[in-house]
Amino acid sequence: MKNPPLLELWHVSKAFPGVIANDNVDMMLHKGEILALLGENGAGKSTLVKMIYGTNQPDSGAILWNNHEVTIDSPNQARRMGIGMVFQHFSVFETLTVQENIELALDKEFRNKIGDLRKHILEISEKYDLHVQPDRYVHSLSIGERQRVEIVRCLMQDVKLLILDEPTSVLTPLEVTGLFRVLRKLAKEGCSILFISHKLKEVTELCDRAIILRAGKVSGECIPANETADSIARMMVGSDAELSEHYPKKSSDNTALEIHQLSLTPSHPFGCGLNNVSFQLNAGEILGIAGVAGNGQEDLLAALSGEDTRTKSDSITFNGRGIGHLDAGKRRKLGMAYVPAERLGQGAVPEMSLEDNTLLTNSDTLTKHGLIQHRKLASLAQQIISDNNVKCRDRFSQAKSLSGGNLQKFIIGREVKQASRVLICAHPTWGVDIGAASAIHRQIIELRDAGSAIVVISEDIDELFVICDKLAVLYEGQLSPTVNTQQTTIEEIGKWIAGGFIQDKESQYA
Repeated sequence: MKNPPLLELWHVSKAFPGVIANDNVDMMLHKGEILALLGENGAGKSTLVKMIYGTNQPDSGAILWNNHEVTIDSPNQARRMGIGMVFQHFSVFETLTVQENIELALDKEFRNKIGDLRKHILEISEKYDLHVQPDRYVHSLSIGERQRVEIVRCLMQDVKLLILDEPTSVLTPLEVTGLFRVLRKLAKEGCSILFISHKLKEVTELCDRAIILRAGKVSGECIPANETADSIARMMVGSDAELSEHYPKKSSDNTALEIHQLSLTPSHPFGCGLNNVSFQLNAGEILGIAGVAGNGQEDLLAALSGEDTRTKSDSITFNGRGIGHLDAGKRRKLGMAYVPAERLGQGAVPEMSLEDNTLLTNSDTLTKHGLIQHRKLASLAQQIISDNNVKCRDRFSQAKSLSGGNLQKFIIGREVKQASRVLICAHPTWGVDIGAASAIHRQIIELRDAGSAIVVISEDIDELFVICDKLAVLYEGQLSPTVNTQQTTIEEIGKWIAGGFIQDKESQYA
């Protein structure tokens, strides 16, 4: 017999100008149940959980909590009810300690009631095997450790419902295993968990039940253990969607880009910089660089793209020419394209239209004698939108009006259209649903097959194994040896992500 429902949604709807985000959604979550909330980008998942967490209020319908209708008008009220949420982008202050960050989230009355906060943090940490140290500064923590701080912060207030938005997107395999162990223990004790993820293999492993949203409506429900990742994906995106995950690996000895003993001091106070990084990028190959965020990825991307020109000229060579001193614009003119980690503000200007954002990185081909060729620009922008199935009103839509996944499809499409000789790509499918991720993967593979050299920097090991011909790992600013994807395993790369290749090197010379 199932536990009684903790949370129920009855005919919940929410609309924003020009879009119905949620349309008569019915949902039930039982006590102690792990429920997956699945759907494509723009399906309405974020809007739905924001209503449960009190960030937004429904236009119609009802929310029931323990069989009583409630109005959740703020996150503070949600937390008092026992609803906690861990967002995809953590809300922690790097210059404060773990204890100080947790204290900021507690109201004064509750803070006074628990007494010794440090002792309480340690008790919860020990109970759930979270290994959280109250006195450590957040900037010294790995991404996985920061996530555990967020979870402890939720558990401090006797959480009854824990909402997790893409919780494994930046974790190592070992950290994912640890997180699942915590979640299962919480569920066993009666805590309900709402789990949003695009990693369907994890959903089949962890979740008791899954609800699927399409275009704001509940389109299906399943028991993940009785399904495969592929069958769930087809429920999400349609039975005719292309979801191939098998691409032939290729090799080449035609060097396009070479990094030679690149060392950089950190670009910000909490970075780690780069230490003697060397690798070779060949035409017609994809090199994947794995690693947990905060291990020098930002510095490497800035150095490769030309945003950071502190590099020596000969530390980066493009077709044999030293370009370390050239800025981003000059590198683009040579045939380098770039998909940055940050979509809004770096990959696209939020307030500008998609058409104007198309012009930003194609100005040489879309201008003549200093004048914009408007017909050509309009045609290219529309082509990028249609070829990549970007969901938007039209080419005049502001970049900030798109969902994260749709904006990512637009940016990838824009860069691939340039048929560049070298593509530097950061987190190509971050926060993107499985259908869009498959489409992005196909684009990258087609660009490789056309002879481009591509480097993909990602925290998603599964993705790197799918599309990359060679792999390396970045850890504390140091780069591992490069290996052929077919000659390594996820387990070995997982160990390298934790610094294992450095230990191997030290023991080799001991």
